[in-house]
Amino acid sequence: MLDRTDLEPVFFAPFVSSLMRVEPQWIDYNGHLNMAYYNVLFDRAVDEVYELLGIGAEYLKNHRHSTFTAEVHVRYVRELREGDPVRVTFQLLGYDSKRFHYFEQLFHATEGWVSATSENMTLHVNMTAKKVAPFPASIMRALARMKAAHSQLPRPEAAGRRIAMPQKD
Repeated sequence: MLDRTDLEPVFFAPFVSSLMRVEPQWIDYNGHLNMAYYNVLFDRAVDEVYELLGIGAEYLKNHRHSTFTAEVHVRYVRELREGDPVRVTFQLLGYDSKRFHYFEQLFHATEGWVSATSENMTLHVNMTAKKVAPFPASIMRALARMKAAHSQLPRPEAAGRRIAMPQKD
């Protein structure tokens, strides 16, 4: 019989989250999803990815290390409304010994259009010292396997964009 703890995760390219829905309490006075809750949906998808990578809740509990978001760039492309079904894709763009860079897209799950994107830089943190720390070898191997799967994907067009006023002629 196989011991499931010895099995390495399969990294699909890109990772696709479980189905989620826009909750009624997230709707703002404009009648659509409030901007803060786009981040909740993105974060829930990241939690699923973290479990695959081995850096989820058990990792924090057992190793006293976690991740902190250092930078985020969210683009709001199309409105979501109460009850809309959504899925998030996650693409690992790069990593080093202490951080990783990824890109997410939030899709309407039945109609297929992109509602928002989120580009993130995340740091690995020793929670006792509250300092950035290197990933252990097992996590570096998981990141390498995910990056190998995701490197076959094209780089998202919106990755690396900056906020700026349009240039006037």
